[in-house]
Amino acid sequence: MSWIMVAGPYRSGARDAEGAEHNLRALNSAALDVLAKGHLPVIGVNMALPMIEAAGAARYDEIMMPVSLELANRCDAILRIGGPSEGADAEVARMQAAGKLVYHGTEDIPEASR
Repeated sequence: MSWIMVAGPYRSGARDAEGAEHNLRALNSAALDVLAKGHLPVIGVNMALPMIEAAGAARYDEIMMPVSLELANRCDAILRIGGPSEGADAEVARMQAAGKLVYHGTEDIPEASR
């Protein structure tokens, strides 16, 4: 079982909170596909949002990307979904720099050996 980060837009391309929620649902849906392949999906937004909620929205930038990038360091691969996103692209760049696998569709992810 590999840890596979799911990266895509959250606030990027979202005009309002509803758009961000739509993006989050897409991330979580892709995570379910990763889980079905026998891997552990990891989403930086899901880790950071509760802390941002506790700290206040003014600390969003201080928390979101540092948490997401640190999670990327600990993952074995990344699945990049959705449209433009500087944050997701930074996560992919971090993974590429470490020589880790980058997937662009769940169909590219192999089943985990059990």
